Amino acid sequence: MVTFVDRVTLHLRAGKGGNGCVSVHREKFKPLGGPDGGKGGDGGDIVLVADPQTGTLLSYHHSPHRTSQNGGFGMGDHRSGYDGEDLELPVPVGTVVKSPDGEVLADMIIPGERFVVAAGGQGGLGNAALATPKRKAPGFALLGTPGYEGDVVLELKTVADVALVGYPSAGKSSLIAAVSAARPKIADYPFTTLHPNLGVVQAGESRYTVADVPGLIEGASEGRGLGLQFLRHVERCSALLHVLDCATLEPGRDPLSDLDVILAELAAYEVPEGQIPLLERPQVVALNKIDVPEARELADFVRPELEERGFRVFEISTVSHEGLRPLTFALGEIVDAHRAELAAAAAAPKERVVIRPRGSKREFEIRVEGGSYGNVYRILGDKPVRWVQQTD
Repeated sequence: MVTFVDRVTLHLRAGKGGNGCVSVHREKFKPLGGPDGGKGGDGGDIVLVADPQTGTLLSYHHSPHRTSQNGGFGMGDHRSGYDGEDLELPVPVGTVVKSPDGEVLADMIIPGERFVVAAGGQGGLGNAALATPKRKAPGFALLGTPGYEGDVVLELKTVADVALVGYPSAGKSSLIAAVSAARPKIADYPFTTLHPNLGVVQAGESRYTVADVPGLIEGASEGRGLGLQFLRHVERCSALLHVLDCATLEPGRDPLSDLDVILAELAAYEVPEGQIPLLERPQVVALNKIDVPEARELADFVRPELEERGFRVFEISTVSHEGLRPLTFALGEIVDAHRAELAAAAAAPKERVVIRPRGSKREFEIRVEGGSYGNVYRILGDKPVRWVQQTD
């Protein structure tokens, strides 16, 4: 049974605008009451809302078709139709909204952020609004325009400060359980973690989130194992924590070779344009399972080489909790420094944006196309399309 979904395609249909009303005011002793048809109501929008209490896109996996309410028809006596009710869809913080061809429409990383993903149609004008000095009582009204109908792709990218990466069964889930209140599934077989788990760590005055990402194996960036579909959850992190298993009995594996494989997979993963590549972010190494005597000896052996390669190295045990306190404080320092950089960048003076009025632009275009039966005149533009939609 599917319990976690981080990518889904939504099929949306926003509400149609209500039709305008054709009506003439009739009242005793007022033979020339005039037109009084009201405007149709606007169709309801479909709005995505970033909700901190929502952690998966599972509900949209089961029910991908969503429709908002149509606008009501206009009525006589200058009464407008009711506006269609907006449909609000809660999505997890960190959801990226894309068009079917991959264009990013919105990146919802702020709790409470709203994005109108499908706009409702406009209500049609009633005959009262269409009256002119020469046409005092129009016998027609405008139809409402249809709302947006189409598909969008929702892609969840976990918002975390630190991402735990490493081979399956390296102890990442045990580590996040040891340093936070998160309680992920823990077992002694590979790929126990099937979806990212988040935990909040308090280290002195530093408070940050840690993401436990499913284990990576060689070829993850090309789709092997579970890595490819979850590497996107690493994109937003400030730092990477490599969790290396010093007690593995699997042939051909050791902490250094494991790290090289993970680094190669992270280097092969392409982050979106404008983001820092994964390997250029701060990286820390945790040599895990040193409660096992042979593992402690191996950790002491490989540590000098890791430090020579520029990594900050911590020897830890998620069983005895040895080494966890200095590790969490070191990660807190990295996260605090990154947040300070972001705050400084936000406070820096930005180039002044000047909005100038648009120059005159034709609202439609007429093309002459030759054919076997003579010339064909084709009218292109949003306004002519709306004229056709609003007339029957």
